Amino acid sequence: MTTADGSTFAIVTFRELMALEPHGTDVFVGVGPQYPWGRVYGGQVAAQALRAAMHTVEPEYVAHSLHAYFIRGGDSSEPIRYEVDRIRNGRSFCTRRVVARQSGGAILNLSASFQVEEPDQADRQTAVMPDVPPPAELADDSWGTMLERRPVPKQECPPDRSWVWLRLKEPVADDDDDLKSADALHWCGQIFTSDDIPTDAAITNHPTVTEEADWENFIGASLDHAVWMHRLRPVTDWMLHDFAGEGLQNARGLARGQVFAEDGTHVASIAQEILFREKTH
Repeated sequence: MTTADGSTFAIVTFRELMALEPHGTDVFVGVGPQYPWGRVYGGQVAAQALRAAMHTVEPEYVAHSLHAYFIRGGDSSEPIRYEVDRIRNGRSFCTRRVVARQSGGAILNLSASFQVEEPDQADRQTAVMPDVPPPAELADDSWGTMLERRPVPKQECPPDRSWVWLRLKEPVADDDDDLKSADALHWCGQIFTSDDIPTDAAITNHPTVTEEADWENFIGASLDHAVWMHRLRPVTDWMLHDFAGEGLQNARGLARGQVFAEDGTHVASIAQEILFREKTH
């Protein structure tokens, strides 16, 4: 993919996507591929922002939650500058704020929280994975070079629900990576995948949208995005993203979902608000 200034972003793997370049104190620059819809994929920006924040915390702190606001669409032909603010360093938790910028201004504002692991505390799962067809029985609906998708057909999903199996195609860590570094990349991969289907779920609530072709009559975009990270599993394994639409009002829709490993382990929880505005022509 060629940029406006004639340079090329040869990004084809997730590991390359996460290879941010330091540009001074707590500033990092990332690039990405061209996407089928033209703009930068929001999951890329959120994942790179989290990766930038990770570079400013000590290895014993593990990301457990983030909240991001998508401010404007990103331009795939430009690098993205990630500016990290060290909000707080505590004994158990630390907090970071990351602003992603391009020439047109800020495109994302993200807050992330990190915690020292506390393995002696209680670990109880109450979320239950729905009974859905396994990914091997579903048709491929992938986009790009990194993400593999196996959606459950809409007619097999309950009303206001979307079920999609997702995984990253390529290894995200090298064999010589230390465990903490590899785990960090897998969590960044979960953030990358987390922005893929919330819009589908939110739109199921719209009274006049019955199939994807109807989307041409609307303007859509991610507005804000929250992820809570529970139990790490390799993002190169299949994960079920189980999302429910929670209504529409004032051209905004809300979707909330859970991510499950194939064995039923509850990996993450996600909430996203989207813009879905009918075109006035």
